[in-house]
Amino acid sequence: MKEEVKHRQDIVHFGKLLHERGYVAATDGNLSVRLGRQSILITPTCISKGMMRPQDLLVVDMQGHKLAGRRSMSSEIAMHLLIYKMRTEVKAVVHAHPPVATGYAAAGISLNPALVCEAVIGLGGVPLAEYATPGTPELAQALGPLIPQYEAILMANHGVVTYGEDLLHAYMKMELVEHFARIALVTKLLGHQQLLTTEETEELAIARRKYQFAGAGSSDRQAGGKLLARTCGL
Repeated sequence: MKEEVKHRQDIVHFGKLLHERGYVAATDGNLSVRLGRQSILITPTCISKGMMRPQDLLVVDMQGHKLAGRRSMSSEIAMHLLIYKMRTEVKAVVHAHPPVATGYAAAGISLNPALVCEAVIGLGGVPLAEYATPGTPELAQALGPLIPQYEAILMANHGVVTYGEDLLHAYMKMELVEHFARIALVTKLLGHQQLLTTEETEELAIARRKYQFAGAGSSDRQAGGKLLARTCGL
């Protein structure tokens, strides 16, 4: 129970951050946390993410049945469940509509991570999933092929979904996607994008993989850090 109480507080906290930063408006977006193998904690439909209370959240099983909570479920529950089922290591999912990144999604343009080294390390890539109506089987078909390989996905004419080992990391990926989208937009306005070379991108990809292994030894972490520092000029 103590763990669930903490998760409820965290979802309320990060929901407010999404709202304050303008990543959601009105009742947009949703956040969830895995409670265990058989259930998740998720935000309800028709509520401002900046005005939620811990008791507003719902407990839902992996088949999409509400187990606890008085509010109604979001139609996008299926997207959250799909990610949890396909990525058993994922513990949290965030869906929002950050304006610049969503602008790219509405324009049908993916975000090329080879533009900024921090984006390569932090995101790996941000592909664009084809448009599908939220809450339909078609959305699962559009996202399914991308979920295993990526941790941040643009959804055409819709928004962004990010996920990670906990809610903090899932939220930070959302923040990074929007920050990177702003940088990419500025380069478009300036009329030039200086992409990293294939060799530089491959070097960053190696560093990213080393960081991703939680059980990696200290020598691996140090090697990854050196690669990141050398290529990014840190």
